[in-house]
Amino acid sequence: SPHILTMYWSLSVSVFAIGGMVSSFTVGWIGDRLGRVKAMLVVNVLSIAGNLLMGLAKFGPSHMLIIAGRAVTGLYCGLSSGLVPMYVSEVSPTALRGALGTLHQLAIVTGILISQVLGLDFLLGNDEMWPLLLGLSGVAALLQFFLLLLCPESPRYLYIKLGKVEEAKKSLKWLRGNCDPMKEIAEMEKEKQEAASEKKVSIRQLFTSSKYRQAVIVALMVQISQQFSGINAIFYYSTNIFERAGVDQPVYATIGVGVVNTVFTVISVFLVEKAGRRSLFLVGLMGMLISAVAMTVGLALLSQFAWMSYVSMVAIFLFVIFFEVGPGPIPWFIVAELFSQGPRPAAIAVAGFCNWACNFIVGMCFQYIADLCGPYVFVIFAALLLVFFLFAYFKVPETKGKSFEEIAAVFRR
Repeated sequence: SPHILTMYWSLSVSVFAIGGMVSSFTVGWIGDRLGRVKAMLVVNVLSIAGNLLMGLAKFGPSHMLIIAGRAVTGLYCGLSSGLVPMYVSEVSPTALRGALGTLHQLAIVTGILISQVLGLDFLLGNDEMWPLLLGLSGVAALLQFFLLLLCPESPRYLYIKLGKVEEAKKSLKWLRGNCDPMKEIAEMEKEKQEAASEKKVSIRQLFTSSKYRQAVIVALMVQISQQFSGINAIFYYSTNIFERAGVDQPVYATIGVGVVNTVFTVISVFLVEKAGRRSLFLVGLMGMLISAVAMTVGLALLSQFAWMSYVSMVAIFLFVIFFEVGPGPIPWFIVAELFSQGPRPAAIAVAGFCNWACNFIVGMCFQYIADLCGPYVFVIFAALLLVFFLFAYFKVPETKGKSFEEIAAVFRR
């Protein structure tokens, strides 16, 4: 039945986010227990296991193995999407923290583009080769495992959490070259004293303490705005949207979206330290709002004017461009910037859970809402984008070039 097929399709898309929701709560614990690098090494086991399940799907009940494999891979991604920004923010110089944080999003969109290309019919997206396509990302996990062996532990973790001063200095020298590490050590000492005075913050304390309330609200709202902006509706169902827009070869248009996605993520790496986080976030949200309205008009009038298909396609590309300018990369690393060492692991866990929960809701519900609303589905996202823009304008602070303590002081004021 079409209803059962839609349910399995939606579940296979969204179960990935359920895994991410569950594991995101353990990011802080495993990161503190094992250290940032060892934790990233260990969680690769989940990625390899999940991709084996999907790669072997032809030998069992295919839909169940795919759903199980997606869930296990989601567990990995929930941990990885918290551990990686945490590690990157802690090893980056203050002046480059935003640019290096954006590289996390660049890695994600590059992976999306590679998978779209490999998913073409004449490559791996056919009846014989699709299990290999689904299992291939396990290779990326293996590559990461060996590359992580070359990476130093976070100097902030070594100094603040473990009190290993000499090892922290060695890590800084490895990362920075022959420069004097004492300036950063002094900043870490200040942060360590602050962390000692506030101690480790639990998730419950994060929500009950007025000290963190505004920062928590901002952290959650930037995650919600990323997912409820409508971008995953584009990523998950772009081929279907292009079909509605009357494109003859929608899969190639989807790959075009992936190319644009990747190119503008690269551009945002250079923009984020020049323009600042807040301004790019606002520009991105407003651009997506205008694009969503244009997309709705194009799809609604397609039956009356054939040229409206071009309006829809241009709107989709602009939607993705503006997403990668700000709302795409910034939420992944700004949470680590908003909190000092004490509350940071709990804040990253809560923000990660929020992101994955919203991801699940969009993945599970979008197809049903699209069937119900037809071409007007993006009116919902346009209204949400307006709310997110107004919130960001009044509440999101600029974190560019500021130390963790300076950012915390903004919220205290």
